[in-house]
Order: sequence, then C-alpha cells, then structure tokens
Amino acid sequence: MNNSFFRFLVVGVINTIVGLSSMYLFLHLFSFSYWISTFLGNIIGACVSYFLNRTFTFKSDAAMGKSMIRFAAVILACYFISYYLGEKIAYFIFAHLSFLSEKYAQDGAVLFGTGFYTILNYLGQRLFVFQKKYSTQSIIEKGDPS
Repeated sequence: MNNSFFRFLVVGVINTIVGLSSMYLFLHLFSFSYWISTFLGNIIGACVSYFLNRTFTFKSDAAMGKSMIRFAAVILACYFISYYLGEKIAYFIFAHLSFLSEKYAQDGAVLFGTGFYTILNYLGQRLFVFQKKYSTQSIIEKGDPS
C-alpha cells in the first residue's frame, strides 16, 4: 500500500465521520429524502476532504481554481455512481434476505454507497485532481513516484 493511499484513508476516516454523520442526521433527524441527505452530507464532507487531500494526502501544488473544478467533477461523478449502485444493491439484498428487515435498506444503501464512493473518489483524486507531474528521469532514479 503506498503512502498516498494510507493518508487518503486517514483523511477518509475524518471525512466519513463528518459526511456520514451529516447524512444520517439529515435522513433521520430532519427526515430528508435519501438523495437530499446523501447529497448534503457529501457536500459537507467534500469541503473537508478537498482541503485535507490537497494539503496532507497528495501535497498538491495544483492551481486552486483548476483543482477545485476537477475536484467537484470527480465528487459529483463518484456521488451519482456510488449512491445509485449502493441503493440498487442494498434494496436487492434486503429484499432477498429474509433475516434483514427492509426498513433498514436505506441505511444499508448509505453504507454501500459510501464504500463505493471511497474507492472511486481515491482514484479520481489521485489520477485526475491532484496528479503530480513526474519527469521520466526522476521516476528512473527514485522508482515509483507514489
């Protein structure tokens, strides 16, 4: 496991505590819909994530404006893909496993979506938003730049 992924996971723990807590508050305390709750929770978590990933995880010197636009694009793509899949998979599983109450399917969907989101988000942030430019010579001399 490379260092950027480990740092991404540390940031992810912080981001998950903030974002997931927000999602469940919106879902259960304020009775917002699944999509509104997950979207608002992700916006809150994304703000924390951007600054921590930029400074701590990827130590990026990418221009703030350009990286913010790319970050938003990755976040939105990850959000819709992940939470759509999470919802479909959770409802399928909860409908077909009799020992799971369907009233918890929405909570399961949030958890599945969060898992998918973490993986897709790391890839998008590393490869698209905070990518580092390496010369061929530095890679040859130092090995894998990760």
